[in-house]
Amino acid sequence: MSVQRVIATPAAIDLINRLKKIHGPLMFHQSGGCCDGSQPMCFPEGEFKVGGSDICLGEIEQCKFYMGADQFAYWKHTQLELDVTPGRGSSFSLEIPMGVRFFIHSRLFTEAELLELDQVKNE
Repeated sequence: MSVQRVIATPAAIDLINRLKKIHGPLMFHQSGGCCDGSQPMCFPEGEFKVGGSDICLGEIEQCKFYMGADQFAYWKHTQLELDVTPGRGSSFSLEIPMGVRFFIHSRLFTEAELLELDQVKNE
């Protein structure tokens, strides 16, 4: 499949690889909270308990990226791009002590991309 639900900027990929050297395998979860609770959170793989209502959107640098089903209902028409910005968030995400935080850019999928995603889902 060429269409991906979640991608990352070079800066995010660099940070992920630095965090993997420190913490080992990682995972991400995008919650539907407010304020800093809505930013993507990075954890050591398995530290965040994924529930039955969480959906894996894909992987970035071999790190699974999850989102709650309720949140996904709003974002299913968009591609998420993981990025990094200076500034300290107030979450438990692994990058916070480094003085940076992950955040998301988004764009709407084209009609052709949505059709491709639907075809893969139905196979």
